Amino acid sequence: LGLLADLGEPLLDVVECPAQVRPALNRLLRKVAVVDDLPGARALVAALPDLVAVTRDGDLLGAHFASGGSHATQSLIEVQAAVDEATELLAEAVAASERLSFDLSRLENERAEAQQRVDVALAKLHESDATLAAVAEELGQHGSLARAARAEADRLTASISQAETSREQALVGLAELEQRLAAAEEDGGEEEPDTTEQERLVEATRAARQSEMEARLALRTSEERARALHGRVDQMRKAAEAERVARARAAERRARLIAEGRAGQAVAAAAAYVLTRLEASVAQAAARRQEVEDSRRGREQELMGVRQALRDLGRELEELVSSVHRDEMARAQQRMRIEQIETKALEELGLEPDGLVADYGPDQPVPVLEPPAGAAEAEDGAEAEPRTVPYVREEQVKRLRTAEKALTMLGKVNPLALEEFSAMEERHQFLSEQLEDLRQTRKDLLDIVKDVDARVEAVFTEAYADVTKAFDATFARLFPGGEGRLVLTDPSDMLTTGVEVEARPPGKKVKRLSLLSGGERSLVAVAFLVALFKARPSPFYILDEVEAALDDTNLGRLLEIYEELRENSQLLVITHQKRTMEVGDALYGVTMRGDGVSAVISQRLRKETA
Repeated sequence: LGLLADLGEPLLDVVECPAQVRPALNRLLRKVAVVDDLPGARALVAALPDLVAVTRDGDLLGAHFASGGSHATQSLIEVQAAVDEATELLAEAVAASERLSFDLSRLENERAEAQQRVDVALAKLHESDATLAAVAEELGQHGSLARAARAEADRLTASISQAETSREQALVGLAELEQRLAAAEEDGGEEEPDTTEQERLVEATRAARQSEMEARLALRTSEERARALHGRVDQMRKAAEAERVARARAAERRARLIAEGRAGQAVAAAAAYVLTRLEASVAQAAARRQEVEDSRRGREQELMGVRQALRDLGRELEELVSSVHRDEMARAQQRMRIEQIETKALEELGLEPDGLVADYGPDQPVPVLEPPAGAAEAEDGAEAEPRTVPYVREEQVKRLRTAEKALTMLGKVNPLALEEFSAMEERHQFLSEQLEDLRQTRKDLLDIVKDVDARVEAVFTEAYADVTKAFDATFARLFPGGEGRLVLTDPSDMLTTGVEVEARPPGKKVKRLSLLSGGERSLVAVAFLVALFKARPSPFYILDEVEAALDDTNLGRLLEIYEELRENSQLLVITHQKRTMEVGDALYGVTMRGDGVSAVISQRLRKETA
């Protein structure tokens, strides 16, 4: 406390507060002391590190932190300049750090690649040494193992052959025992069977099995030795295993064949008996079958004859039925035709069939209606009787066809023809009047179109002359030293002609717009638009980023034209150019607020004149 009194005083002694706040303030400021200046604060913190010193100016200093609180603050411009300077220094430091990091990473990669190449070379060297040593050792092992395996294989072959010989002897003894057993069973089984041979065979079998077991153990030992060759001697083991399996399978197959041979002998005996019976049955069946075949062949021949006769009778019956049907159909058609003719005679002529046949039958002569050439009338003035000719059907048929053709050409008699003629005459008169009206209307419309074409041609000619003059002046201002003009594609027809723009900037020979740069094409388009504006002024114009592709020089020329146009019209310009914004009267922009909603802001740059 004495040291604290020498260097400063507690902050709680200086601060005044209400009584209810004093406990909280004591807890917060119990390790804070007031000093006169920063050197005193440093001395206090150096002497008592657990305290926090605060100067009269508001600077705060602790053992591990410091905070400025002086009321002699800098201006906003100084603070901003310091921030900008610190930002630039930070950006340079970050850039330098990134460059150093990139160089460090590149060098580290190169070092790692070099170290990797060295490790790979050392590993390859060690591997080649180890491989050479292993190959030499392996060659020696392979030679000794090959010799041992060859000797072991010879021994196994001898053991296997000995085991097969013992097995065959055992099989022969077993067959003898089976024969003796069968003979004993036939004798009645009074004498005890001699088991000496059986025991001998059992001992031989046991010895063969022991030999086989020893062969298997030796084979296992060879397999364990061969497994140490890292797979190269595995083929020998597989071959030995395959040979053993093949021999075992051969033994099993030989035993199975013996058993099957015995069963086959029994089956052969039974089959011989069955075959004898079957041959007798087959002979009887063949004889019976031959008898049945002969009987069936005779019956088939009889059946074929009957079927042929039946088919002939069927065809004859069908022909008779068809003939009768055709006759019936012809008679029915004749009856229907006669009935139709009788009905037609009654309806059209009003004559009975009998009277018609009596008066106009084929036995009656046919009158000739045309008078012969040079015939004279009777003296009393009466008409002469018509000449008649005998009835010939072919000639009368020809006359009928001629008369029917003439009647068809004459058509039907229409009793309403006069009324229809009157109606058609009235409609013809109405349509004629309508046609005349249409012709007059067409003439009037053609006159109106001609007047409109003349007016349009005059207005277009006048506008083209004004726009051409304005374009020449505007192009000369936007392209000093250049040449531009408007050319009609078809001057003889002002109604359908097109307008082409030819432009030659200074220092260039091209005239086609497609060969100009982007800024030059934009400037030519602006020149054409300004020529239209000057030739035919409008109250306002809307221009959307027309100066986006222009440089500063061409932009300055365009802004001069803007100043001329704003005298008589209002310009609404959409732009990102700062110089274009500076010449405007008001600015309108769209910004994004903090809540993500777009807002329109405006700023008036010039005051309106009264």
